[in-house]
Formats: sequence, C-alpha cells, structure tokens
Amino acid sequence: MTNKAIIHTDNAPAAIGTYSQAVKTSNTVYLSGQIPLVPETMTLVSEDFAEQAHQVFKNLSAVMEASDGSLKNIVKLNIYLTDLDNFPIVNEVMAQYFSEPYPARAAIGINQLPKGSLIEADGIAVI
Repeated sequence: MTNKAIIHTDNAPAAIGTYSQAVKTSNTVYLSGQIPLVPETMTLVSEDFAEQAHQVFKNLSAVMEASDGSLKNIVKLNIYLTDLDNFPIVNEVMAQYFSEPYPARAAIGINQLPKGSLIEADGIAVI
C-alpha cells in the first residue's frame, strides 16, 4: 500500500479547483501548479511579470515548507509562460530562489493561464 499525504498550507493560495496543493508519497512530493496569487486575498500580486514570477516561487516555497522540504528539494520544475519573451526574467528571478545544482526544467509557452496570470509553475520534489 502506498502512503499518500495531502499537503495543504494557508501560506499558499487555496486550491481553486478539484486538486490539492501537493501530494506526498514516500519521499516524493508532486506540486500542483502555482500561479501568482497572494494567499490572503486570492488575487494576482500585480500585472508586472517579475512580481508575478516572484510570487509563484514564494507560493511553491510555502507548499514545500508544508511538505517538510524546501525549493532545494525540487528535482523537476515546469514553467508555463503566456509570453516566451519573459523567459530571461524567469531566469533572473529563479536565480534568487535556487542555487546549483539546479532542478531539471521545462519552459512551455501557452495561450493563457487561470485568472489572467502570466506564469505558472509546478514540479516534483524528493525529500
């Protein structure tokens, strides 16, 4: 039987659908996508892309802390962007939250995200 723990924290936005913030099985954490919502207000942090990117990493960090880990534990990160021209900004912001060795990563350009967000990120972590 697989042990499965549902991860929830009030320090990250509440789920706005039929999903959990994260699910932990054994030593692996599967992080749901985080958009740049401020947890207390459930509204976008701002229209500025860099501020949105910071908020996404803050939200992922809060969920990782609730999982007894940190961003350092993320081994695979997926980033979704509505404008791939923002990719250099993602690298600048990400460098403030991650250090080497960096996780494996994909950057995917998509048409739109929930609530008009410009960025979303999800990932897999090993604790």
